Amino acid sequence: MELKQIGLVHSPYKTKGSAPRQGKLSEETATMEIFMDYADAMKGIERLSHVIVLYWGDQANREILQSAPPWQQEELGVFSTRSPNRPNPIAFCVCKIINVEGRLIQVTGLDALDGSPILDIKGYSTEVDSYPEACSIRTGCHDAKK
Repeated sequence: MELKQIGLVHSPYKTKGSAPRQGKLSEETATMEIFMDYADAMKGIERLSHVIVLYWGDQANREILQSAPPWQQEELGVFSTRSPNRPNPIAFCVCKIINVEGRLIQVTGLDALDGSPILDIKGYSTEVDSYPEACSIRTGCHDAKK
């Protein structure tokens, strides 16, 4: 398996403690710098309001397999949580695009630390990416699982 870094995050978050628990909880602005080799992949991105950003959590602890979510004491397997500490620290945020200029994409909603490697960017689709009926550990299921 080979991953290619496509860009770099420039964010106000310099340490783990300064980043929000989830990107959606902050209105801070971050800039994604896309490397020249991938500039052509940006065609049309200015037409989008939101993107999914996959980045590498390079400061994560890859040995942790269980973690307690911030709102409870019970430890759960990291595959059922949003913990940044996991075997492969691939992080995921849905970000709002503020501005696109050249190879720079200015966004809100990105919880990445300054200097985090960007792995991929995908267009967000309300028709495909939103599941209002989804169950979560925190909220449980309001209807029977389907």
